[in-house]
Amino acid sequence: MRTGSNRARVGLLASITALAAVASVSSATAATALNGNWAPFDRCPVDAPAMLAADGATDTATCVASHSASGSIKLGNTVVPVGASDLQIGVITHPNGGTTVVSPAGGALVADSAKVPGGLLGLMCPSDVPVITGICNTLTDVSLNRVTATIESVNNPTDFKLLAGTTTGQPIVTLPVRIHLENTLLGDKCYIGSSSDPILLKPQNLTRPAVGTTKFAGDGTTDAAGPMGRINLLGAAQTDTTYAVPGTSGCGLLGALNWAVNLKTGLPSASGNNNVTLNDAQTYVATINNPGLVAPDAGKLLSQYWHSSAQ
Repeated sequence: MRTGSNRARVGLLASITALAAVASVSSATAATALNGNWAPFDRCPVDAPAMLAADGATDTATCVASHSASGSIKLGNTVVPVGASDLQIGVITHPNGGTTVVSPAGGALVADSAKVPGGLLGLMCPSDVPVITGICNTLTDVSLNRVTATIESVNNPTDFKLLAGTTTGQPIVTLPVRIHLENTLLGDKCYIGSSSDPILLKPQNLTRPAVGTTKFAGDGTTDAAGPMGRINLLGAAQTDTTYAVPGTSGCGLLGALNWAVNLKTGLPSASGNNNVTLNDAQTYVATINNPGLVAPDAGKLLSQYWHSSAQ
């Protein structure tokens, strides 16, 4: 009993390292409506091979979900609003305290698009270059001027730090992302950052979250004697001011507008000139309370419980 309980605590503790993360990426669970205490974890990659293989005796599988309603990100000279974001990952805790992140299909971070203030006029105009001046003169049409930005996760997060998610001022994770800019003239392949040269966010808490815990049955029903446990970390504000921002790529036909966007927005932009803020993060962690008691099938049982709560 004591061994299983200790392992459960280790699993929860390691999971907390990801709690305030803004976002990551490789498994197979699409969004599914879930009941009760499982509801925040509708994209947890419970069926990923690595999650299923977590035996509970050595490796412990955990679902982590973090939601933020709004925020902003400063990239060089431009501040872009951040739409509602949903970060979901699986975290596997190893005997040495290290962790492996497993991400859902399509990436761990799903974020709403937000309008860029000033649109394309704000990103490129005015300009003394004739070609760009000609484009600027066409942007009286609202639809042509409108630019949306979406934060997307790329690659996998790294550098998890234990306990950082429950305190303030400590980087929790390194999260590679890119910003997708969409506009008729920019095309649909215009990005700030890329898989090979991402923006590396290292989020940390500005404020401590309110902490609560819940026990529940496998199907999500609250149950004080249930086999599942959920940690609720609510209301934290999160930030990072350390990341650098690379230049744009793919903007306009054959990237012809990359330089114009870079020039006006001040990209590339070195560390210290940029910042990100996420408001009112609502973070949840779910794991089997005593995984050692159900070894070597803890990961498979976690998946079974998850599926049993599907609406």
